[in-house]
Amino acid sequence: FCSAVPRPGSSRRRGSRAAPMAASDRVVLGPLVGSIDQGTSSTRFLVFNAKTAELLSHHQVEIKQKFPKEGWVEQDPKEILQSVYECVEKTCEKLNQLNIDITNIKAVGVSNQRETTVVWDKTTGEPLYDAIVWLDLRTQPTVERLLKIIPGQNKSFLKTKTGLPLSTYFSAVKLRWLLDNVEEIRQAVHDGRAMFGTIDSWLIWSLTGGKNGGVHCTDVTNASRTMLFNIHSLEWDPELCHFFDVPMEILPKVRSSSEIYGLMKMCPSLKSGALTGVPISGCLGDQSAALVGQMCFKDGQAKNTYGTGCFLLCNTGQKPVLSEHGLLTTVAYKLGRDKPVSYALEGSVAIAGAVVRWLRDNLGIVKSSSEVEKLASEVGTSYGCYFVPAFSGLYAPYWEPTARGIICGLTQFTNKNHIAFAALEAVCFQTREILDAMNKDCGIPLSELQVDGGMTNNKILMQLQADILCIPVVKPSMPETTALGAAMAAGAAEGVGVWSLNPEDLTAVTWERFEPQINPEESEYRYARWKKAVMKSMGWEISEPQANGDSSIFSSLPLGFYIVSSMIMLIGAKYISGIDK
Repeated sequence: FCSAVPRPGSSRRRGSRAAPMAASDRVVLGPLVGSIDQGTSSTRFLVFNAKTAELLSHHQVEIKQKFPKEGWVEQDPKEILQSVYECVEKTCEKLNQLNIDITNIKAVGVSNQRETTVVWDKTTGEPLYDAIVWLDLRTQPTVERLLKIIPGQNKSFLKTKTGLPLSTYFSAVKLRWLLDNVEEIRQAVHDGRAMFGTIDSWLIWSLTGGKNGGVHCTDVTNASRTMLFNIHSLEWDPELCHFFDVPMEILPKVRSSSEIYGLMKMCPSLKSGALTGVPISGCLGDQSAALVGQMCFKDGQAKNTYGTGCFLLCNTGQKPVLSEHGLLTTVAYKLGRDKPVSYALEGSVAIAGAVVRWLRDNLGIVKSSSEVEKLASEVGTSYGCYFVPAFSGLYAPYWEPTARGIICGLTQFTNKNHIAFAALEAVCFQTREILDAMNKDCGIPLSELQVDGGMTNNKILMQLQADILCIPVVKPSMPETTALGAAMAAGAAEGVGVWSLNPEDLTAVTWERFEPQINPEESEYRYARWKKAVMKSMGWEISEPQANGDSSIFSSLPLGFYIVSSMIMLIGAKYISGIDK
């Protein structure tokens, strides 16, 4: 199959040498589709030609992360929104310099970091607290209290409805923490002023008018990462909301991934008035967007995205597959109100590109992320050094919040080059663990791995990945498949209709292919040593009681109340599971 990516020789390079022309002489390209790609580390706005999928121009702004306490990760929702405005403005300026008419932009799509949680005041448009990022661990005590009222303290208690284990990762426990600990949010809920959403909801509401009639919505892929959403009925689930004691009136309306949600409104931050009146018509969580961008529309097709974290998704078709090996079941996409939903199995790794940033910002052994590849290439081995970057615990397939990062196997010979190599190798070993689990759940081993994301520019990493998996790794010539997927969904929406999702209509793509270069025995030996290191990383962190007492709902209501409620939910979930089978 083909991926919708540009051909070599972009108009951006050609146009950068051209002198500005009069508006009437502008280059006629299009129709065009814009894509907001809001990630953990940065925000980007990219513009594609809907007929060729060619990337014409883009702009990127880095986003700050705050670490107010150990294990806490926050971002400023207003900074995120402002970064979107800046990226839109700068990209449109670049298009003008390339003599490309921005009025040919017919739609905008949104892809976003998932699970990150925002609550804001709909009357003022102001966030009521910083966004709690998906990596944040502050909710571990909340998770532990919930587990105590679940029969057998089963982390998979809600999995039949949600496809997810009970974890700090997902939005429901973050929202529960905000309701328990932030008086402004409790008061806003009481007054009917509070709105909850993941980053997509915050952006769409703000971009379509905000307090002046903004659209409060999300799509099925983002909703499926909250633990409040029933992945079978595709609706907010009253029993799940009751379990987490979340008021349903603060939740956004759930829509498909491809439909017109609202129109971009004029904003003072957009000096040129760029994109005013353009429909926002595509919305996908970033990993679902990458799946679409890689054209993984058939059962069994998979992709792995290397960003801040690492996320391997495999399309399982129109029936959800519940993993027995530590993976997540999630909504892959629903490309239209009347189109069927597709599901995916997902393996999530918390720390991938973030380990490179840690080497740069915390250890200071490199001045830029690109230096890691150079250091690793100079030695070509970790020399027996193994790095488990469990900075936020371990995600799939372990779901072990007590794990912490370790570097082991050190000798007097070990230097920063070996640590850099071990850091890259760690990303590949974690992918191997997920792929092994996915092969067990699906029963059909992958013959090659399609990849995308910023880290795929690191050739050492890609070769290591092929060596450790013992299968070829292939990457498209243009790795921006996340933004591309959101653009495809937006352009294909009913009422827009400028982008065909038929693979036969898409431009053929060139791939870079990495073949395994070591024998399977060596790969297995290194992998076994890695697994030994993983076991040593577990059990390091034990939650401490809150110094200011337990302000949560669980301490104020009888435990029996929640046990009864939980048992009712369990029976209901088993009943639903029986129907699905």
